[in-house]
Amino acid sequence: MITINISSTTNPKILKFEASKFLTEHTSYEFNNIDEAKESPLAQELFHLPFVKKIYIASNFVAIERYDIVEWDDVKQEVSQHIEDFINSGKAIVNAPKNDIKKTAVTVYAESTPNPTVMKFVANKMLVTELYEFLNIEDSKPSPLATGLFQFPFVKHVFMEKNYISITKYDIVEWNDITNEIREFIRNYISDGKKIINQDAPKKLNKTVEAKEAKFEALDDISKQIVNILEEYIKPAVASDGGNIEFQSYDESTKKVAVLLQGACSGCPSSTFTLKNGIETMLKDMLNDQEITVDAINN
Repeated sequence: MITINISSTTNPKILKFEASKFLTEHTSYEFNNIDEAKESPLAQELFHLPFVKKIYIASNFVAIERYDIVEWDDVKQEVSQHIEDFINSGKAIVNAPKNDIKKTAVTVYAESTPNPTVMKFVANKMLVTELYEFLNIEDSKPSPLATGLFQFPFVKHVFMEKNYISITKYDIVEWNDITNEIREFIRNYISDGKKIINQDAPKKLNKTVEAKEAKFEALDDISKQIVNILEEYIKPAVASDGGNIEFQSYDESTKKVAVLLQGACSGCPSSTFTLKNGIETMLKDMLNDQEITVDAINN
């Protein structure tokens, strides 16, 4: 089942309704009225709402601009439920004939990370709705793109989240010699509209919304607080460097927290010490418990 999350934008008249799965194959559409939306059953239904001015459908979200006759706080939950019900009914989002679909330009740029063996490749398109880490070609079966990247002999690990891919290389080559080759491979792969993650991957890898919620609800109260602190305060910072922190466990008797370092954080010469002490300090302060310690595990 696809779920919708509501996200604000810099324009108070525009709201984003983000889906837990892709809605289009990396193609974006903009509709200014119901006539323009004839190829999109979803957009046509939304235009029947009198306050809808403009609709933008992208890879994993629908953005709607409203008229001033209402405030979003009064109608956003209704619109979110409407979109969620429509998508889960199995109806087509966009019916545009393939020869009418204009391929949007794809850009990918490389960005260094604190880990010298990891480079971050950032696209102007949403690539995945959940984070995925593949440690070898056998792991990468759920992702045709990751499998393709492992064909390069110097690719050691592949980490994907939102609109970027962090790649860990072997020491046999330098980034200066391979960055452009990988960047062009990723750009061409996305431009060609090839599949990035198999449709059944979230279910097979326990990445569905239901699986994550069930895992969270099974935790004790302190563990839930730790997860929420990591999500709100730690993850955004490490994501900007191409990495991730994942809660593993909390031992109430020893006050020990175990976290898994992924992506650029894993194996970084400085990240284990820096993040361990940073997380420890934050957890001690926010949970008011000076006995808490943190073990940072490299994936």
